[in-house]
Amino acid sequence: MHVARYTFLYSLAMAAIVVASNVLVQFHLTGTLWGIALGDILTWGAFTYPVAFLVTDLANRQFGPAIARRIVFVGFVVGVALSFWLSDPRIAIASGTAFLIGQLLDISVFNELRRKTWWKAPLAASMIGTVIDTILFFSIAFAPFFAFIGPNLDFAIAPAPVLGVFATEAPRWISWALGDLVVKVVVGVVLLLPYGALMNVLKPMPQLAPKTA
Repeated sequence: MHVARYTFLYSLAMAAIVVASNVLVQFHLTGTLWGIALGDILTWGAFTYPVAFLVTDLANRQFGPAIARRIVFVGFVVGVALSFWLSDPRIAIASGTAFLIGQLLDISVFNELRRKTWWKAPLAASMIGTVIDTILFFSIAFAPFFAFIGPNLDFAIAPAPVLGVFATEAPRWISWALGDLVVKVVVGVVLLLPYGALMNVLKPMPQLAPKTA
C-alpha cells in the first residue's frame, strides 16, 4: 500500500507537470533583459518542465528503476491525453515523444551513477535528459521537416536573433529552444537543493531500490 500510494502521488505530479508545461510552452515571456527581447528566447514552459526530472529522480532513488519507469509511463499517457485537449495536437505529440525518451534516458543515467556522490546522479541524469528532450521537443513541434505531423505554428516561424543576441537570424523556435535549454539547465541545478533536502525523507526502500551511496 505504501508503494502504491507513493506511485500514485508521483504519477499525479508527473502528469500535472507535463500538462502545465505543454500549455506554458505556447506562451513567451514579455519585456527585455539587458536589451534582449525575452519573447525571442524564452517560453514559460522552461521554468516548469525541469521539475519532471526531479520527480523521476526521487522516485528512482526511493523505489528503483522499474517503478520509476512505471511512473514515467503513467505520466506520459495521462499527460499526453490531457495535452491533446489543452494544447495543439502537434505540441502534444512532440511533448510526449521528447518526454518519454528524455525521462527513460534520465533513469538509465541515474542508475549508472547512483552510487557516486549524492548530487552526481541527479545532475548528470537531468542535464543529459534535458538536452535530448529539448532537441526532440522543439524540432518535432516546430521544425518544417515534421510538418507532416501537423501544420506549422505561425508564431514559431518568424525569424529572430539567435538567443536574442547574435545578428544571425533563425526561425523563432530555434531561438526559443536555445533560450529554454539555458533556463532548464539553471533550474535543473537549482533543483538539486530540494532533491538534497528530500533525501532524508524519501529514503530508498531496500527491497525495491538499488543500494545508493
